Amino acid sequence: MRIAAARSRHERIPLSRPYAIAGGSWDAAEMVFVELEADDGTCGYGQASPAEEVTGETAAGAAVELSAERLAWLVGRDVGELDALRAELCARVRGPATRAGVDMALFDLAAKQAGKPLVEWLGRAHGTLRTSITIGLKDVAETRAEAEEYVARGFTLLKVKTGADVELDLERLAALRERFGKQVALRVDANQGYDLRALRTFAARVDELGIELIEQPMKPEWDGELAAFPHLRPRLVADESVHSSADLARLARCGAPYGGVNIKLMKSGGPGGALELARAAQAAGLKLMWGCMDESVLGIAAALHCALAMSATAWLDLDGSFDLASDPFAGGFALRGDSLSTLARPGLGAEPRP
Repeated sequence: MRIAAARSRHERIPLSRPYAIAGGSWDAAEMVFVELEADDGTCGYGQASPAEEVTGETAAGAAVELSAERLAWLVGRDVGELDALRAELCARVRGPATRAGVDMALFDLAAKQAGKPLVEWLGRAHGTLRTSITIGLKDVAETRAEAEEYVARGFTLLKVKTGADVELDLERLAALRERFGKQVALRVDANQGYDLRALRTFAARVDELGIELIEQPMKPEWDGELAAFPHLRPRLVADESVHSSADLARLARCGAPYGGVNIKLMKSGGPGGALELARAAQAAGLKLMWGCMDESVLGIAAALHCALAMSATAWLDLDGSFDLASDPFAGGFALRGDSLSTLARPGLGAEPRP
């Protein structure tokens, strides 16, 4: 199977529920979709969802990098030479989220060539896993109201964005614990928003509030300070601190303060880079959390296939498509309550809507 054509398109998709985190707020998502068509008519699909604050890329820049002219080097290439294609991709495209668009499409096409869902082609480790759903920065009443909606929809893993005001964060979490008791698990993501004082204040309440995990409480340059919180390590998950396996070595020099790492295809350059990081993290004894940006069901499906192929996967946070006002792709995964599973279709199982 050889690639006969390569093309892309740039879309801006409004969010049905705008949200805020420590560091910014959003009401729309920009994505660049890649389509690689093989000589037998089979198409592989990928997407780039850059977040400038995470990887330094913009959707406009990704659209230029992923134009048909820039992708012409792929035409005529054999899909079976996946490793060689990925190596050339890494040499040609520096930005990981931009690179993810092509990498994802290559993996989709390769698994379709094999006639298998990607997770089966990689080697399945899990059948289905539950995902959290995220509540942005809000006041107490809004936080509780959104949680009520999600629990009514069948979600029992709530990830609450924190990091702007630690006292308000604790008040919001206490309100959720009072309302739902042990009915829900609570996870938090400070998006680097805390300093040492705020983290000490928060750490004093985590057991009382039953916080399951704490994602990236402080800036990466303060990772070494987390050694002062050894009791938190099993539930500390690195996000912005880890983009590739090279970052794991840096964390080891900081005293290995995290018990887990949040892997996102957009940080790691697509399924290939994410799986490389996942294997290195698993070898280092870290639990795996699989997260996302604002993405179509296409990108969420790609992350899910990778997550279900790794035995060390402990947590999913794959809710990035839930609040798109419209999704250019259909399929991708099945959602029952808060459980995600792949579809019995070759590749990623997601196809463009007409």
